Amino acid sequence: MTTPGPDLILASTSPYRRELLARLEQPFLTLAPEVDETPQPGETPLALSHRLALAKAHAIAAQHPQAWVIGSDQVCDWDGRSLGKPGTPDKAAEQLAMLSGQSVMFRTAVAVVCQRLNFEACEVVSIDVRFRSLSPAQIQTYLAREPAHDCAGSAKSEGLGIALLEWVRSDDPTALVGLPLLATCRLLRQAGFEPLS
Repeated sequence: MTTPGPDLILASTSPYRRELLARLEQPFLTLAPEVDETPQPGETPLALSHRLALAKAHAIAAQHPQAWVIGSDQVCDWDGRSLGKPGTPDKAAEQLAMLSGQSVMFRTAVAVVCQRLNFEACEVVSIDVRFRSLSPAQIQTYLAREPAHDCAGSAKSEGLGIALLEWVRSDDPTALVGLPLLATCRLLRQAGFEPLS
């Protein structure tokens, strides 16, 4: 059974993605997709982010076939190993200790699905990030001031986490926060939704 809703839906309850999408000044609804985010055997971080972004969008589009649905996922790619959300302070500290002094790639995928138009498309934006060399005390101080249990790689670049980094290189400055708006706008236009309407 389908339910009525707005034209645009974000298949996420992430406050960071919600804040980014709000920049487009279009009304939208946020809904939580029920998706198993476990990596498949041999799945690369890029493939994982791509698959999950589409899966999240499809999960909500099945309930709202008239809407344009945006799904997104971010994976920290550490030498081909997928690092997701740590979930706990101890795991966040472990991630930051591993990433200290390292260059890593964040793979942020965004998908747009509209069942009514039989449209689906997905792009993955890669962000090259260099972490500073961090002492255990610096890691603990950071996590005490800004718990980052819900961020892949345990660094909130939109907040204090920016102090953990030496540099960030990407074609889209919003991609590291979790929703690449340049790609999002491009896919919405391809799907027939004009962000400037």
